[in-house]
Amino acid sequence: MNIRDLRYLTAVCDELHFGRAATRCHISQPALSGQIRKLEDFLGVTLFERTNRTVQVTPIGRRIIDQARHLLKISDDIIATAQSAQSPFSGTFRLGMISTIGPYLAPVVLATIREHLPDLSVILVESLTTDLEARLVAGDLDGAILATSPLESQLTAVSLYEEPFWVALANHHPLAAKSSIFLDELSHDELLLLADGHCLRDQVLDVCHRTTDSTHTNTLETSIETLLSLVAAGEGITLAPALTLYDNRNRKGLTVRPEASGTAGRRIRLVHRKTFPRPEVITRLAALVRETVPGSQVTPIDTSE
Repeated sequence: MNIRDLRYLTAVCDELHFGRAATRCHISQPALSGQIRKLEDFLGVTLFERTNRTVQVTPIGRRIIDQARHLLKISDDIIATAQSAQSPFSGTFRLGMISTIGPYLAPVVLATIREHLPDLSVILVESLTTDLEARLVAGDLDGAILATSPLESQLTAVSLYEEPFWVALANHHPLAAKSSIFLDELSHDELLLLADGHCLRDQVLDVCHRTTDSTHTNTLETSIETLLSLVAAGEGITLAPALTLYDNRNRKGLTVRPEASGTAGRRIRLVHRKTFPRPEVITRLAALVRETVPGSQVTPIDTSE
């Protein structure tokens, strides 16, 4: 049994199809099937139930695959540690971002990274917070830019910047005439929110002192961009992170105003595993984000948590 066999094993588990797993592993399907058979013979257990149409992981197979993933992560970390000693700012860095950050931060930050770290190849992954944290723990990501403190004990965070929430409303809304708006002036019946799973939803509810099971808010399973378009069309109001409104010229019909108390907002963090073998990369990326993020919209900070 070797590292290559473990990669074959996890590929079949992920794909539940020997053909697709073989393509992913860059070998022929008969060769992959043969290696899995040899591994089952060596271990003395059946890892997969096979029929002509389906592949299912057996209970003992799932337990062994979980251990295989752990060993593969350690193997990758060993390689990364060795590469770090030679050139810490080269190779690949898999960076996650949540969807209310990625479209607005990534275009400027990735260009800065390419300029200052030309040998570092950044692979961008966009998803929800819970998925990104799980992928960090599993070793599928190296870091993630999130708007919440990490919940997993294996993770830690470096703070990047504080981002205020602004009130977004239609041009013809009565509150649009004000220079700033207090939260208690907002009608909860008009409030538009993203669906469960988006941390922005919970943060907006929190600053508005509403519960997550409130029946007086309008939940939409959509993106922040669609949400703002609906606001511009007069379908409601919302609180939006400052960077989502950084370039508001193309949003006809939309007015944005600062939240008057200055208390509504979120802290953006670069989250990573405590054991990540290239801490120099984390420190440098955090500095580049702080230097790049538009200073008029947010407040860069430099503290570790």
